[in-house]
Amino acid sequence: MVKKLKELTEDKELASAVRSSAQQIWQAGLGAFAKAQEEGGRVFSKLVKEGTEFQKRAEDKVADVSDSVSKLAGGMGKQASGSWDKLEQVFEERVARALATIGVPMQDDIAALHAKIDALSVQVAALSAQAAPVPKPKAVARPAVKAAPKAAPKAAVAKAPAKPAARASPRAAAKPASKPVSKPAARAAAKKKAAPA
Repeated sequence: MVKKLKELTEDKELASAVRSSAQQIWQAGLGAFAKAQEEGGRVFSKLVKEGTEFQKRAEDKVADVSDSVSKLAGGMGKQASGSWDKLEQVFEERVARALATIGVPMQDDIAALHAKIDALSVQVAALSAQAAPVPKPKAVARPAVKAAPKAAPKAAVAKAPAKPAARASPRAAAKPASKPVSKPAARAAAKKKAAPA
């Protein structure tokens, strides 16, 4: 029993040591809590201040990066537009060469032709103005009409168209020879000359 009593005393001492140790731990925890509460306000305000400074630095970095990115994008845009301009020019040159190869006139060629046509029109107008007006032929004696018997009015009617042809022939001779006479017009004139005979 002595052993049991000895063990009990040792157990009481152990329990007492555990109790005092637990109480010290509890008090240390309360002290840490009090200290944290006391310095918590100061630490919180210090953390807010450091966070604000960090945010400003981050915004500055973001602004710098965005400026450099926008400059880089602007440079790329200029290069791209320059490349498109070069590509467009190369395309236009190749199309122009292909059209010239197959013989399609270019805008400059058409403009030159218009200028030549205008110059020729001016020359034709000048030549037309220089041509002397043809004097009207004098009255031609009409012996065939007067000599014909009165009994043949049909012959006089048939000879009447010959008179305007006679008047037209001096005018035709006065016109410049630059204008060729078409075959149908020549045939019609030949028929008119042959009809009175």
